[in-house]
Amino acid sequence: MLRLLLKVRVGKNRKSIYVFGFVIFILSCKTIPQQPISLLDEDLPGLIPKRFAPHKISLANEAEFGSVFNKKGDEFFYGVDLGNRSEIRFTKLVDGSWLAPTTIIADSVYGYNDPFLSPDEQRLYYISQQAKDQSDTIADHDIWYSTRTNNSWSDPINAGPAINTDRDEYYISFTTTGKMYFSSNKEAEEKRKHNFDIYSSSFVDSKFQPAEKLSAAINTRAYEADVFISPDESYIIFCSARRSGFGRGDLYISFKTNTNAWSEAISMGDQINTENHELCPFVSHDGKYFFYTSRQDIYWVSAKIIELLKADVLKK
Repeated sequence: MLRLLLKVRVGKNRKSIYVFGFVIFILSCKTIPQQPISLLDEDLPGLIPKRFAPHKISLANEAEFGSVFNKKGDEFFYGVDLGNRSEIRFTKLVDGSWLAPTTIIADSVYGYNDPFLSPDEQRLYYISQQAKDQSDTIADHDIWYSTRTNNSWSDPINAGPAINTDRDEYYISFTTTGKMYFSSNKEAEEKRKHNFDIYSSSFVDSKFQPAEKLSAAINTRAYEADVFISPDESYIIFCSARRSGFGRGDLYISFKTNTNAWSEAISMGDQINTENHELCPFVSHDGKYFFYTSRQDIYWVSAKIIELLKADVLKK
């Protein structure tokens, strides 16, 4: 638009182009979106991961796990493991400053972790071992959610039988269409309950549809969980504990091919994975930053690393 306007003015008055162009430049500067995410940390990350907001979020005396920003980047939700239970905390950007984090979902008995916003951001999903009702005596994790009500969140609501079973369901991620990706050990053998797989469930007519297990390009006999799906469903990042890995759990990535199938998942490499446990992936909605948990803290790195990995996959 700017180029078109300048071109029109050139033929009529060559001097006015400079004034007009300068005005347009100033106006455009005022409309350039800020990067509120950066205000939580002094320095933006490059291709070397760094602890995220070490004096505000990733604290030395706590264990932080699943995290998510809203689309505008001015709300941040994350899970904190306190040892005997976990809770979900929240901070918000107000008048250029981030508020001190507050606990928004917690209980003296049950734990809540791994928050993720629905596409319309009116629901906050998370996991909990909370009992469904008084007759529920099975101590398993389910996926729950709370609805946004003004400046608060409703009591936990179970995501329902299309998602949850009498086994464990972990972590949540959504596409822009509301399709949920999550992990479950519902098909695990009795002696291999640690064998989680990744599933997806479409959201149709305000209801989740029966979950479908992803292909062997993603799921193996090892542990696959903690899944992040890109909003356009072009790539998927997840945690897996494989013999060829670097540590107790590594992050892997797979891309959609031209045939709409998932490429064979590859490790995200030693730039991300260590001898520790890497898990809880999330990519900011602007596609610029990749977050994950390592050493019981939240780390972040430039999401350019995803494009580099994609280039390597496409070469094969």
